[in-house]
Amino acid sequence: MNPSNWDIFTGEVVGTALLILLGGGVVAAITFKKSKAYQAGWVAISLGWGFAVMTGAYVAAGVSGAHLNPAVTLGLAIKGDTDWGDVPLYIASETLGAMIGAALVWLAYYGQFRDHLTDPEVVGDRRDGEPKAIEAMEKGAGPVLGIFSTGPEIRNPVQNVMTEIIGTFVLVIAILTQGLNQEGNGLGPLGVLIVALVVASIGLSLGGPTGYAINPARDLGPRIVHALLPLPNKGGSDWSYAWVPIVGPLIGGALAGGLYELAFA
Repeated sequence: MNPSNWDIFTGEVVGTALLILLGGGVVAAITFKKSKAYQAGWVAISLGWGFAVMTGAYVAAGVSGAHLNPAVTLGLAIKGDTDWGDVPLYIASETLGAMIGAALVWLAYYGQFRDHLTDPEVVGDRRDGEPKAIEAMEKGAGPVLGIFSTGPEIRNPVQNVMTEIIGTFVLVIAILTQGLNQEGNGLGPLGVLIVALVVASIGLSLGGPTGYAINPARDLGPRIVHALLPLPNKGGSDWSYAWVPIVGPLIGGALAGGLYELAFA
């Protein structure tokens, strides 16, 4: 039985909010000097995001199917297990949930944000800075943007999009072949665990170039929150890059759905 509109809304909002709270939280934990997990490293980030997916998906699986990701919703729609009429509600709910989760990360680390963004070693003395350098920081990635959204190590749009396509394809094809519930419209109990391990694996193997968004809502929702929050010296939200973690994952999800129909259906 397909979930109701209310089930989709509540399940996806709550599940995605938990996903981003714990995922963004692990990035914050290793970023801030006054955090007990400071500099814990990339393995901690990859495992943290895997556990974050597991928590959000287990909470939402019995309600909405736990898509938690527009790329997953798109793949399931192409496969035929999610009604196309439900796709906009899924995506809107996922994005809203991601925004709520990002705001909760800010609240949980409120003191650390303020301390970090007033540290001269982090933001520099902007009074003595060159105007062009200050303008670049305000337009580009600010010093805490990585807690909210992703950014590339090498800014090459073609490579960056391709990396996101490949990573998301791995995620969605794993969900479609291994993770669905009996109705096929979302994750089953064992599937949640499988997908959590896949997300950790993607982070460890493919996350280095772009920070592996593999989820448009996961990147866009928190980026909007970063732009709106009253953080001192936060810098820009890097909107010139924001299209990459939207377009790449959607293409990857669509390709996975199409391949499933051709090779596995």
